[in-house]
This record gives sequence, structure tokens and C-alpha cells, in this order.
Amino acid sequence: MNTQTVKTAAPSRPSPVVKVYPQQQQLTPPQFKRISSFMEKTTGIKLPESKRTMIQARLANRLKVLNFDNYAQYVDYVFSSNETASDEITMMIDLITTNLTHFFRENTHFEFLNSTVLPELAKEGIIIPDVWSAGCSSGEEPYTLSIVIADYMKKNPGQFTDYRILATDISTKILSKAVEAVYPMETVKNLPDEIKRAYFLKSKNPDMDLVKVKPIIRNKVQFERLNFMDGSYRISPKKDIIFCRNVLIYFDKPTQLAVIKKLVDCLKPGGFLFLGHSETIFGSNLPLKTVSTTVFQKTREK
Repeated sequence: MNTQTVKTAAPSRPSPVVKVYPQQQQLTPPQFKRISSFMEKTTGIKLPESKRTMIQARLANRLKVLNFDNYAQYVDYVFSSNETASDEITMMIDLITTNLTHFFRENTHFEFLNSTVLPELAKEGIIIPDVWSAGCSSGEEPYTLSIVIADYMKKNPGQFTDYRILATDISTKILSKAVEAVYPMETVKNLPDEIKRAYFLKSKNPDMDLVKVKPIIRNKVQFERLNFMDGSYRISPKKDIIFCRNVLIYFDKPTQLAVIKKLVDCLKPGGFLFLGHSETIFGSNLPLKTVSTTVFQKTREK
């Protein structure tokens, strides 16, 4: 005889209260517009509508931390007169700012620095090159600059007695990471062995696949916060070399021009400006001449 299990209906219970978590909320177009307008006005960074989902994801954890149920509450708080809102604005900028870099990125620039720029500075009698990495992100670029100059000095003794590197970024969070100078082993795997041995320390903990930049390289770099939208850049002394690469692409054309003008003001006559390979000064009418691909030299006054 076939038997069949008969399920009896469970007693009715009240429907559970379902908590709507922040990640299920949507950053609406008007909310995104408030953020994107603020970012463009404050930092010069343009955020098209296509970036809305990305910004929503980057800010999701802040809703949890602040115990907000939706983005409307968060946006209202950020742009309120609350005393702590200014701290949250800094946090928001940190999270939104894109930071993509790696050691010896666009290496042709570093090759040109080594083969042409440094010998020319030495020929001009400059014994302590002053360098600025503008938009330094997590530190790979200024540390690469430090490695290149240190290596040049080692192979050309007597040309320079020292060097100085200023590294700036708008994000305080990324600057903290840069100061630590600790990176995944993956970031240096393609570097020559002699560079890794000379300038990086491997973690003593075998379970941690990390490297740290050696003090001889780290100690030459000073990190500071700087917003490209500031009226002027209080950079002193003027620099022999400025690297500002893959930053201008986030600005519109008028902002790009304004930033480059302020960078040129911080450059010594005869100094060199390096831009990203997709960036240009075409039509800018600035005292610069092209000396290599997206490398420019400030002309000297006659």
C-alpha cells in the first residue's frame, strides 16, 4: 500500500519585518547630480551619469557606518551644516577619487628622465634636483621617481649631491597608504631583480605577500594634500621636474588649461613637465616646447 506524507498547514504568523539594507537602495539621478556637481565644483572631476552605479557602490559602506537607511539621508547629511559633515565630505572625496597606478607606469617617461632630463639638469649645474609628483595616488609614481634618481646617482657619482621629491594628492586616505609604502608582491613582480633587491624589502612574515619600499627611497619623498582646484599652488621652491600624469583626463578643457597654467607657474625656466600619454597642451599658448611624447620643457626668458 502506498503511503503519502500529508503536510498540515502551519499556524499563521505575522510577516517578518524585512530590513532594507543600504546596498539595496538606489542613488537616484537627482542625488547623484548633487554629488557630481559638488565634485566638479570642488575638485574639477567630472562624473557623467554612467558613473552613478559606481559611485553608489563606493558610498554604500558609508550608509552602514552612519546608520542611514538610504542615500537620501546620506546626501542630505553630507551637504548639511552639521559640524561633522565636513569630515564626511573629505571621506566622500576619498572614496570617489579614482586611484589607479603602478610602479614604472608608462615607463618611456622614466627612460627619458634617465637618459635625457637628469643629464641635462646636471649639465646646467643643478646639484639637488627638485621634483613634484602631482596627483601621486598611492605613491608608486613618486617612489619610482626616487628609484630612478637614486639609481642614476649611483651610476653617475658626483653629478648630484641629493634630490627632493614632493608628492601631492587630494585624497587623505590614499596619501596615508602612500606614506606606509607597503604594496602587494604582485606590484613589483615584473621589475628587474636588481631593482627589487636594491630598493624593496620583502615581508618577514611568509604568510604576507607584501613588499615595502626601503628607507633610502622613502625618506626622499614628502607627501602633502593638494587640491588642483585651489586658486594657486603654494609650491616652493619652483621645481625642476613635474610629473602630472593621467589626472587631467578627469577635467574639462577649461579646467585642464587652468591646472596646466598653475603647474607651469611652479616650474623653473628650463624645467620639465610630464603629462599622461592621452593628455596634451595643444592650443594652450603656454611657454612650453615639446621635447618628447607628452614631455614639455619650459622655455627660458630671452
